[in-house]
Amino acid sequence: MSHDDFAIEPIRGLPEELPEGEEILWQGSPNWWALARESLALYWVAGYFVVLFLWRVIVATETMSLSQAAVASSFFLFLGGFVCALLMMTAFVQSRAAVYTVTNRRVALRIGAALSMTLNLPYTWIGNANLDLRKSGTGTIAFELMGTTRFSYLLCWPHVRPWRMARTEPAFRCIPEAAKVARLIADAAETRVSEPKITRVGDDALAAE
Repeated sequence: MSHDDFAIEPIRGLPEELPEGEEILWQGSPNWWALARESLALYWVAGYFVVLFLWRVIVATETMSLSQAAVASSFFLFLGGFVCALLMMTAFVQSRAAVYTVTNRRVALRIGAALSMTLNLPYTWIGNANLDLRKSGTGTIAFELMGTTRFSYLLCWPHVRPWRMARTEPAFRCIPEAAKVARLIADAAETRVSEPKITRVGDDALAAE
């Protein structure tokens, strides 16, 4: 029997119904291949095992032929392939579990494959949004938070700006059409922050004046 861990969500990617006046402008998820490359350092890991293989071949040629040395050292290639497969599987699972949401009032991140959680970031909490754009059009949008709001780097990883541990910056990691999404966020945030806050004054307060 199939089981959907997120079937109880009233709206995909969000833990509850939208309040009156709020609307979804965009939803998306990381590109799993870009996530494997950039967040999990897939190419660096693959290169590391290739270097180990070549080093072992060079050392082994002192006592055997080149072909024999290559066969004897092939363990490092098999091990590297296994590790890279695990990294790609991790990236795929993380990508499938993550949903990024942009509304006219906030950005939200539903993240976590084993332990799911949702981060709600109202635009009034965000001091700045940084876009790291790649030639392919994919990119990462990291959110610098104002005030005392803190999130755990480990719990949010890999949906964070790399190496910003003292003050974690939640991020839309490796999303397609990142420049377009960044512009959408900028426009929505500018509109939201510039909205006047209207507070109803009670009759007693008006009478006192």
